[in-house]
Amino acid sequence: MSDRGFIAQLEGYGLTTAEIHYYRPDAPSLLQLFTWQEYDLAPDFPVLFDFLDHWRREIEAALHSVRIAHGRLIGPTEWRAVDGIIPLP
Repeated sequence: MSDRGFIAQLEGYGLTTAEIHYYRPDAPSLLQLFTWQEYDLAPDFPVLFDFLDHWRREIEAALHSVRIAHGRLIGPTEWRAVDGIIPLP
């Protein structure tokens, strides 16, 4: 069993957070905030842009702005498998 996020990091993905500001149709004068977080590839952000395309097609809320933060937490060269048993006290 493996963690999807860990495997994504080994493949070069980093944690991406997007602040999505939008207007709902029932309150067009009220700017609202949605925070989205997923593993994605910078600088193209294909996962985020797929989500934003879905938003534009399926959600009846007009986008105002999107602010993106991205951080690579681990890279393939920073991780290596170790054979053996490490006893814990």
